[in-house]
Amino acid sequence: METRNQTDVSNFYLLGLTDDPDIQLHIFFLFLSMYLISLLGNLLIILAVSCDPHLHTPMYFFLSNLSFTDICMSTTTIPKMLVNIQTQNQSITYSGCLTQMCFVMVFAFLENFLLTVMAYDRYVAICHPLRYSIIMNPQNCGLLTIFSLLLSILNALLLSLTTLRLSFCKDLEIPHFFCELAQVVKLTCSDTHINDLLLYLVGSIFGVVPLSGIVFSYTRIVSSVLRMPSVGAKLKAFSTCGSHLSVVSLFYGTGFGVYISSILTGSSRKTAVASVMYIVVSQMMNPFIYSLRNRDMKGTLRKLVSGTLSFLWFCPLPWTCVCRMRQNNS
Repeated sequence: METRNQTDVSNFYLLGLTDDPDIQLHIFFLFLSMYLISLLGNLLIILAVSCDPHLHTPMYFFLSNLSFTDICMSTTTIPKMLVNIQTQNQSITYSGCLTQMCFVMVFAFLENFLLTVMAYDRYVAICHPLRYSIIMNPQNCGLLTIFSLLLSILNALLLSLTTLRLSFCKDLEIPHFFCELAQVVKLTCSDTHINDLLLYLVGSIFGVVPLSGIVFSYTRIVSSVLRMPSVGAKLKAFSTCGSHLSVVSLFYGTGFGVYISSILTGSSRKTAVASVMYIVVSQMMNPFIYSLRNRDMKGTLRKLVSGTLSFLWFCPLPWTCVCRMRQNNS
C-alpha cells in the first residue's frame, strides 16, 4: 500500500453518516436543532445555578460544570459536521482533525470524572450528612474539578500525541462525522501496537475505575437509605439521586452501546450512527433530565424563563430600558 508520513498529509475526509444528498439535508436540520436545544438547555442550567443563591451548593456546582462540558462536547463536533454538509466539502485539515480528536477525548474524560465526583457528593450528603459541609467545602469542590480537568487533558494528550508518529495510507477517508481516535488509527500503515495498548489501557483504567466508584457510592447510598426509619426520608434521599442516576445510565449506556455496536457489526458507518447517541443525544437530554426530575432546578428555571419573557415583553428593545433606568436614577 502507498504510504505517506504525517508531514505529507494535508487533509482527512469525514464521510459523515450518509452519502445521500436528500438524507443529508434532513440530517443537517436534525443536528442543527439538537445542537441548539443542547446549547440552550445547558446554558439555562448554568444561568439558573449562577442566579439562584439556593443552588449555590456542591451538587449544583458540579452540575453547572457538567453542563459546560456538554456544551463544549457538542460544539467540538456538530458545527464542523454542519459546515461540511452545507458546503458539500468533507475535508478537514490534519491539524484540525488531531485537535478535534484531542478535545473530544478531553471532554469525554471530563464528563466521566464529573459524574464520578457527583456520585461521591451524593454519597457524602446521604451517608455522612454531619460532615458534608466539611468534606465538600468550596475549596475541595474546586480542587476536585481542577484535578478532573487536568487528568482529562493529560489522558487526551497522551493518546493524541502517539498518533504523531504514525504514517498514513493513501486512503484518508474517515467513515464518521468527527475525527475519532480509533477511526484515525485504522487509516495508518504503521505499527499500531503501542497505540492500541495505550487506548485499551487508558480506556480500561479511566472507564472502569470511575464506573466502579459510582457503583460503590450508590451501593453505600442504597444501604444507608434502607436503614432510614422514615418513608419520607427514604423518598427524599432517592429523589436527590434520581437525576444523576438517570444521566449516568444514559452516559454509560450509550457508551457501551457504541462499543458493542463496533464489535458486533464491524461496520464503521453503523458505529458512527450509534455514536450519535453518545456524542449528541446524551448532551441534549441532560438538561431535560435535571430540569424535569429536580424540583429546585425546575422552580428556578421556571422563574428564569418567566422573568426573561416578562423583560422581553415590557422591553422589546433592551437599550431603551437601560436608558429609562438611567433617566429614573438621575
